[in-house]
Amino acid sequence: MGEKGRRPAVRLTARGAIALALLATLAGYVLAAVFGVGHLVGAAFVLASALGALLVNRRELLSLVVTPPLVFFCATLFVELGRAFGSVSVVQSLALGLYTSMTRGAPWLFAGSAIVLGVAWRRGLRDNVRELREELKADAAEVPRPRQPFVPEPEGYFEPKVYGTPRGED
Repeated sequence: MGEKGRRPAVRLTARGAIALALLATLAGYVLAAVFGVGHLVGAAFVLASALGALLVNRRELLSLVVTPPLVFFCATLFVELGRAFGSVSVVQSLALGLYTSMTRGAPWLFAGSAIVLGVAWRRGLRDNVRELREELKADAAEVPRPRQPFVPEPEGYFEPKVYGTPRGED
C-alpha cells in the first residue's frame, strides 16, 4: 500500500521522473518561443518536478532530489546550442545564451529544487538517507585494512635491467 493507505495508479522510476521534468522543460521552451512568454519554461519545470516527486517510487527519492539543477541545465544547454548554431560566433553566442537563460531561470530553478526536496522529505527521504548511511557503514566495516600504511618497494625496483648478453666488440 502507498502512503496513508492509498495506492496511486502510476508510479515512476527516478529515471522516468527525470525524463518527465526534462521533456516538460523542453516543452516549456517551445511554448515560450511560440507564445513569447518566458515564464512558461520555469512553470513547466516546477510543475513537472513536483509531479515527478509525487509519483516516483519512495525508494528512489534520493536519486531524484539531486537532479533538478542538472535537468534544468541540460534543457537550457540543448536549447541554447540550437540557437547558437545560427550565429556567427557559436561559442560566444552559447556562453551568452546560457548565462542569460540560467540567470532568468534561477528563481524557477530554486523553487523547483525546493519543492522537490520538500515533497521528497514528506514522502520519506529521511528513511532513504538513513538506509544509505547504514549501507555505507556496513561496506566500510567489510573492507579489510592493511596493518601498514604502505608496502615498501623492494630494493632495486626502479633500477633498469639489461637483458641478453653483451655484444662483443668487433
